[in-house]
Amino acid sequence: MSQWSQVQQLEIKFLEQVDQFYDDNFPMEIRHLLAQWIESQDWEAAANNEAMAMILLQNLIIQVDDQLDRVSQEKNLLLIHNLKRVRKLLQGKYHGNPMHIAVIISNCLREERRILAAASMPVQGPLEKSLQNSVVSERQRNVEHKVSAIKNSAQMTDQDVKYLEDLQEEFDFRYKTIQSLEQNDKNSALIKQEMLALQAMLNTLDYKRKEVLSKIGRVIHEIDMLMSNMLTEELLDWKRRQQIACIGGPLHGGLDQLQNCFTLLAESLFQVRRQLEKLDELLTRLTYDGDPIPVQRPQLLEKVNFLLYNLFRNSFVVERQPCMPTHPQRPMVLKTLIQFTVKLRLLIKLPELNYQIRVKATIDKNVSTVSNRRFVLCGTHVKAMNMDESANGSLSVEFRHLQPKEMKTSAGSKGNEGPHMVTEELHSISFETQVCLYGLTINLETSSLPVVMISNVSQLPNAWASIIWYNLSTNDPQNLSFFNNPPAATLSQLLEVLSWQFSSYVGRGLNSEQLNMLAEKLMGQQVSYNDYQLSWAKFCKEHLPGKSFTFWVWLEAILDLIKKHILPLWIDGYVMGFVSKEKERILLKDKTPGTFLLRFSESNLGGITFTWVDQLENGDVTFHSVEPYNKGRLAALPFADILRDYKVIMADNVPENPLKYLYPDIPKDKAFGKHYSCQPNEVSKPSDGGGKGYVPSVFIPVSKILNDSTEPHSPSDLLPMSPSVYAVLREHLSPTAIETAVSCKLSS
Repeated sequence: MSQWSQVQQLEIKFLEQVDQFYDDNFPMEIRHLLAQWIESQDWEAAANNEAMAMILLQNLIIQVDDQLDRVSQEKNLLLIHNLKRVRKLLQGKYHGNPMHIAVIISNCLREERRILAAASMPVQGPLEKSLQNSVVSERQRNVEHKVSAIKNSAQMTDQDVKYLEDLQEEFDFRYKTIQSLEQNDKNSALIKQEMLALQAMLNTLDYKRKEVLSKIGRVIHEIDMLMSNMLTEELLDWKRRQQIACIGGPLHGGLDQLQNCFTLLAESLFQVRRQLEKLDELLTRLTYDGDPIPVQRPQLLEKVNFLLYNLFRNSFVVERQPCMPTHPQRPMVLKTLIQFTVKLRLLIKLPELNYQIRVKATIDKNVSTVSNRRFVLCGTHVKAMNMDESANGSLSVEFRHLQPKEMKTSAGSKGNEGPHMVTEELHSISFETQVCLYGLTINLETSSLPVVMISNVSQLPNAWASIIWYNLSTNDPQNLSFFNNPPAATLSQLLEVLSWQFSSYVGRGLNSEQLNMLAEKLMGQQVSYNDYQLSWAKFCKEHLPGKSFTFWVWLEAILDLIKKHILPLWIDGYVMGFVSKEKERILLKDKTPGTFLLRFSESNLGGITFTWVDQLENGDVTFHSVEPYNKGRLAALPFADILRDYKVIMADNVPENPLKYLYPDIPKDKAFGKHYSCQPNEVSKPSDGGGKGYVPSVFIPVSKILNDSTEPHSPSDLLPMSPSVYAVLREHLSPTAIETAVSCKLSS
C-alpha cells in the first residue's frame, strides 16, 4: 500500500494535520494524482543536488502533462483548470530554483511519515497531551466567539453614530431656521414652542452622545480585556507549539485562526477610531455646556491608539523558524556561508498594507547579550511583505537567500571559526519594520528562536542537541545565556522528544519498551522515571559508563544508520533496536531455535547486530550474537540481504543459515522478503553461469561457531564466496576441509 493510501485512511484529526502543509507551493491534487511516482523518487537527495532536482522537476512536469492529457479526454473541466494552473506554477516558480520544490516535496513526505507514525502510537506523551488539552481548545473557541461579538458591537455602534449624526443635522437645521427669523417672529408663541422642542432635542443629543461614548468605551474595554488575557495566552501557546514542532513534535496549527482574530480586532479598533473622528467632527459643529465629547474623546482615542500599537507589535511573528534547506529536520542550526530560509507574517491582514511594509533582517542586534563571536547576514536582507506569495493570502515575507558570515576580530582572524566552534552559543536573527497607516506610525520588531552557528557539518549533532534541550526546557524565546547554567529536564518529557526524533527523521517513533531501555541507559536501574530530572551534561557531555562517547552521540549515530541503511526495515517495525543484552536473552530463551531479533549495538557507534537462540544436543539453550554491522559494511551489502544469506559454519558441518524466525515468530522471508535486493541465486556450476566466462559471485556473510562453545562469538569479515564457488568446493572437498580453510582465514 502506498504511503498516500495509508494517509487517506487516517482519522480526521490526523487528516487535518496533513491538510496544513499542502498549499499552492505543492498542491494536494498533484500529490494525489501522482502518488506512486512521487514516492518512488529520491527528493531528499535532489534537495542537495541541483542537476538531479532539475531532472526531477522536468519529469514532474511531464507527469502533469500526461495527467492533463488523460483528464482532457474525460472532459473534466475542473481538473483540467487545476492541472493547467499547477503546470504554470511549476514552470514559473521553480524553474530557476529546482531544489526548492525538491525540499518542499521531501518535507511533505517526511511529515506524512511522521503523522502516520504518530497515528500508530496509542499513547500520547506528557508534552503532546499538554498541547492538546481541552482547556486550550475551549479557550480558542471563546476567543473566536468574543472577537465576533466585539466586531458586531462595533458595527452596531456605527449605526448609533449615524443616528446621532442625523439627529444633530436635524437639530442644526431647525436651530438655524429659527435664528434666521426676524426678531418679531421669534416672540410668537409658535416659535417659543419650537424653542422648547429644540431644547428637548438638545437633551436627546446630549443623552445620545453619552450613550455612544459609553458604547465605544465598552467596546474598547472588551478589546483590552481580550488582548490582555485570552488572546495573549493564545499567541503564547502558539509560540510554544511552534517550539515543540521545531524539535519534532506535532505540527502546530492555529496561526490562520489567530490571524482572523487579530485582523477582526484591528478592523474593530480602526472602526472605533473612525467613530471617534466622526464625534470630533460633530463637536466642531455643535457643542454646549456639559458636552461629554471634549472630556471623554481624547482619553478614548489615546486608549484605541495604545491598543493598536500593542496589537500590531504582537502580530509580527516568525511563521517558520530559520532552517537550512539541506537539513529540514534540523531547524535553527545554521552553517556559516550556507543559505537558510525564514518566513515572517503580520497577523493583521489589511489590503492597504500589501507591499507597503519592508522588513529588514539582522543577526545579533543586541550584541551585548551574546558571545564574542560576531556575524553578519549576506544576501537579500530587506524584502517587502505581500499577500501574493502565500497560498492562503496571508501578509508575509520569506527570506530565502540569507547567509551567516562570521566577522573577523580586531586581530584580523576569525573568532572560534573551525571544527571546535562551541555548539552551546546561542544567537538571534532579528527583524524590524515600520507600519504607517491612517496617521499612525508603528515600529515593529521580532526575533527568531535562538539559533546555533556551526562551521562544519560534523558539529551539527551537538548543535541539534542544544536546540532540543533549549526548546524542551524553556518557553523563553530569547534567553541567549541559557547554557551558562542549563536547567535539568524531566526524563519523561525528554524521552517523548527522543521518540519524536525517530518519528520525524526516520518515520517511526519509539514504543514504551524501547523508551524504557533508553531511560535505563540514561539513569541506570530505576523503578520509575516519570519525575526523574536529567542534567544537560549527562545527556550530551558526559561519556556513557565504560564508553568513549556520550549518550546523544550514540543515539544520533543510530538515527544516521537507520536513515541511510535500514530505513524500510525500521518503518515496518521489524527492528526492535533498543533492547539490552540481558533483555534479549529473556525474550529469546523460550522461543523456537533460529528465532532472532535485531538490536543496536551499545558498544559501537552506529552499529546493528542480530542475536539468535539455539539449542545444544543436551537440551541447553545458547545464544549467538554477530559482530555489529556498521555503515561501512552496510554500504557494501544491504542488511536485508545479509539476513537472507548469512551462514554459520559449525564444527564438522556445512554452512547453514541459522536465522529462521524474526521475534516473536515471523518467518524471516515473510518479514524481509520484499526488501531483498534480488532473489538468491540458485547454486550453479562454473560452466552454467557468468557472462563472458566468469562465475557469478555474491557476497555471503559467514561466521564460525565451535561446538564446545556456549558463549556468543563474533563473526568473520564478509567472505566473497558465491553459491557457485561453494558448489565447486563441495564437489572436491569435504565439509571438514572447508571448515579448516575457513578457520585458517578467521585466525589470520
